[in-house]
Amino acid sequence: MIVMEPMFSILVVCLNPGGKIKETLRTIAVQNDKDYEVIIKDGFSTDGSLAFLEAVHEEEKEGGTGIIENLPFRLVRKKDTGIYDAMNQAVREAKGKYVYFLNCGDLFAHPDVLADFHKLIVTNPAERGIYYGNICTRETGEMVPSNPQMDAFGCYRNVPCHQACFYDRELLLAHPFETKYRVRADYEHFLWCFFTKEAPGKVSFIYGNIVTAYYESGGFSERKENRKVSAEEHRKIVRKYMSPGQIWKYRMIMWMTLAPLRTWLAKNPRTSGYYNKLKKKIYEKG
Repeated sequence: MIVMEPMFSILVVCLNPGGKIKETLRTIAVQNDKDYEVIIKDGFSTDGSLAFLEAVHEEEKEGGTGIIENLPFRLVRKKDTGIYDAMNQAVREAKGKYVYFLNCGDLFAHPDVLADFHKLIVTNPAERGIYYGNICTRETGEMVPSNPQMDAFGCYRNVPCHQACFYDRELLLAHPFETKYRVRADYEHFLWCFFTKEAPGKVSFIYGNIVTAYYESGGFSERKENRKVSAEEHRKIVRKYMSPGQIWKYRMIMWMTLAPLRTWLAKNPRTSGYYNKLKKKIYEKG
């Protein structure tokens, strides 16, 4: 019997997620495109969430909602050394053609996210592709647009976060997240895909104007204690893939375009909406 691989593997990495995992799973369960599997990678939680996962089908039946009872999830319980090690473990368990990471507390933006990306992939076939869209913050509801055209400067400045991206699974198997990076391993992986000649086939970066997820800001990479780590890892990663001349040029551009002020505008609740709308218009004009 030939078992067909699903189009998507939705990977949910967790450790003591509490009730957040339930709302995350609900947004997966209501997706209209059902060509997916769900891998829940847990690092041996101690808050009772594992008991919830094991009893989720019965709980849903008793409550009469039936929302999660048919969700095709698989629970993988393994120790890990951190979030990126856990993500690598989840990838190795996945069978889907494309992999998507949805953290506990993050939510699919609407029931047609998978259907919209399925259409984007079919209409824009690539030998090896990263398909990406836009995200929204849960706190403000404001959309954070991604750059539709990826180039070297775009890679230096900013790349789509993993909540915006559907990765060809082979890319993650060929170059797993480097766990020596505590905050920026997904950034390093994106640059590897863009710059390296070692990737399995030419990597294409294909944008769709699709709101992909509401993500919970203030997560691991945005904690105050990790901001300095993030900046240092950014410096190390760009040196790995870019020449000194490129880096100097891009730093000058960032300085002349008031990058610290733009970062403040993007994060300030009073100005973020206006800033992101303006950024989207600039991206659209190319």
